[in-house]
Amino acid sequence: MESPAPTVKSLNSVYSLNVEAQAQRYDRLSKKFADIYGTKPDFIARAPGRVNIIGEHIDYCGFPVFPMAIAPDALIAVHANGTDRVRISNINTEKYPARNFITADIFEIDSKVHEWSNYFKCGYRGLFEHIGRSDGKGFDALLDGTVPAGGGLSSSAAFVCATQLAVQRVNGINLTQVELASIAAGAERYVGVNSGGMDQMASIMGQQGSALFIEFDPALKATPVKLPESNPPFVFVIANTLVVSDKHVTAPVCYNLRVVETRIGALILARHLGVADHRACKDADPLTFKVVMDEYFATQDTAGSDDVQVWINHLSAMLHASIEAFGAHPDGYTREQMAAALDMTPDALSAAVHEDRFPVCAQQFKLLQRAQHAFSEALRVVKFRQICESGDTRLNYCTALGDLMNCSQDSCRDLFECSCPEIDELCALARRAGSFGSRLTGAGWGGCTVHLVSQDKVESIKHVLVSEYYAKKFPNLSAAELDNALFATAPGCGACYFV
Repeated sequence: MESPAPTVKSLNSVYSLNVEAQAQRYDRLSKKFADIYGTKPDFIARAPGRVNIIGEHIDYCGFPVFPMAIAPDALIAVHANGTDRVRISNINTEKYPARNFITADIFEIDSKVHEWSNYFKCGYRGLFEHIGRSDGKGFDALLDGTVPAGGGLSSSAAFVCATQLAVQRVNGINLTQVELASIAAGAERYVGVNSGGMDQMASIMGQQGSALFIEFDPALKATPVKLPESNPPFVFVIANTLVVSDKHVTAPVCYNLRVVETRIGALILARHLGVADHRACKDADPLTFKVVMDEYFATQDTAGSDDVQVWINHLSAMLHASIEAFGAHPDGYTREQMAAALDMTPDALSAAVHEDRFPVCAQQFKLLQRAQHAFSEALRVVKFRQICESGDTRLNYCTALGDLMNCSQDSCRDLFECSCPEIDELCALARRAGSFGSRLTGAGWGGCTVHLVSQDKVESIKHVLVSEYYAKKFPNLSAAELDNALFATAPGCGACYFV
């Protein structure tokens, strides 16, 4: 049975680390709310950011990923005001000025205007459109967010998810976690963001001590996977490179290009494997590597087989098939070569992969490297889950899981080419200081790194990163800015209400 977002009365149920500091933060939020609105909040809606432990750039290929909810989060203190007005304020008033809306006006969102309250409107509008209503009740709200913006930890998803929780409780709505995650993923399109659902599922459905094995095909599904115990325990250190990739400028040669390369790769691989004319492949729009793989093995009898081993066998076979399909062009394809391989014109190929939505700028398309990353990264995700669930007490979990994370970073750097010098430097420094596994997380080309670390080495590793990276590259960082850029976290609770 699918569950609604839980209500908690103790922050020990929400945070694994630094609970006292979090309690002080909640108290400050409530007092500030009273200063602004003249009354105490009825409740606080909370939704965390997320870090993807492993499984980068494969969600849009149809393959599973392995994120976890983290401690940094979005909090919204709320009080129903009995009017038709929604008043929202932010702890950071200088950067995010207060806004005041009539409930009917919240449905109007101009995605071309970069305005912080648009993300609030996304959550509000998405929820009411889902239930087919537009008669929302008024309330007062105060936001406090600690998820670093632009670092690949899903600050926007946390804000949208927390907004949905606030809105539904005020209006007497009680949707399930899966419904909320699905609505939140779709709602971000109102500000021009295409989301596959990983960020929202991790934020809504996170569990203390567990990561989530999130599948996208044939349907969005999250399976909690308890991380193994070790002595001493391990945690994850998040280190932000503080390099921000301007997506609007770099997308045609970075993110958009990778999406298009994997989509064209799926078309050519389907043709190579003889499944391009199968209904499942013809009906898929867009066609993904996962659909091609599933269709190729559709007639295989896997009854009674271990699901994880089936994944491993199929992905291993696809790695070999991708070499056969793309190996003749190790340096990449031109548009004309890709179109010829599919008996299409370049314009028809562009339309087939929706290049109008994902404009690209490239002379060579590295289909072999992108396919090799997609299939090997999916294989690492499955093996990561397999190790976590093995219960093998003879296994050194930290080393085994860390090795997979290190291989993932190598693949992101060498095959998918989504790393950058700063990411490589942070990973190298952390490994030398004792990290079991270090890799980029998020889209890459900047943003954050994630490191699997023994809890007793957290401070020493952080010291190395501060002295060898942040002090040299960003000597003017304040203590608060450094705390936002570098912190330890464990798998945390997902979205909830605190009363």
